[in-house]
Amino acid sequence: MTPALNKPLPEIEALATGGVKFTPHTYLGHAVVLFFYPKDNTPGCTTEAMQFRDRYKDFVKSGTVVLGVSRDNMASHDKFKQTLELPFELIADTEEKLCHMFGVVKNKIMYGKKVKGIERSTFLIDASGVLRAEWRGIKVAGHVDEVLKEVGNLKKEIA
Repeated sequence: MTPALNKPLPEIEALATGGVKFTPHTYLGHAVVLFFYPKDNTPGCTTEAMQFRDRYKDFVKSGTVVLGVSRDNMASHDKFKQTLELPFELIADTEEKLCHMFGVVKNKIMYGKKVKGIERSTFLIDASGVLRAEWRGIKVAGHVDEVLKEVGNLKKEIA
């Protein structure tokens, strides 16, 4: 079942670095940013992860958990996380359960061939597990600031 705006997330379970298990109930009481990216150690994905890293303290101050998601395995994620000194966990969605659930697997043209790949996308889930915002097919530049702004708006709605 695909998550819908202003509806609770469907049940799902995924493993992340640091032995963390992600479920819709794991982070109740905290907003969650899930950012889907194509591949560890590629230029755009490295830039995006570093931008989330560099603004991580702002997310923490607002009570928001940041999680990156790609189809890479745990070993790749551990290395990517260590190399970039990422303070947040990365979900290894090797079976593409989360990717398909959120509808981020798309046909792409790479070197003239049609391949299935991850469309860079971000989702904001509120403290009660409800999907509040989504960004699909995003460009990296300025995106993290946009997400932080929406996190701030979410906090205002609750207040």
